[in-house]
Amino acid sequence: MSEALEDLPFDELRHRAFHTAEKHLDIAFFSSVFSHMPGMHAIEGEGGDLGSTGGTIIETVKAAREMFAKNPDIDEDTEALLRAKFATYLRDHGGN
Repeated sequence: MSEALEDLPFDELRHRAFHTAEKHLDIAFFSSVFSHMPGMHAIEGEGGDLGSTGGTIIETVKAAREMFAKNPDIDEDTEALLRAKFATYLRDHGGN
């Protein structure tokens, strides 16, 4: 039996979820990920809009990858939330 998704290293799980979402052109997934990242609520409070994602799927994926590269040490609670989100997304969308 294969390893449970939740047992994968965080970066591998994130990579798989991002790859699957990119393959499905799922901008809503990336928008949801953005909304859970530290600092995004501050942007929303300053007139930003987490609900609208401009640009192409390629730009959105690039922005998401850059966000994680610039925030490699997210807090424990955020990592747990994202880990569950990524694993659920992979199960729901046939990612492996």
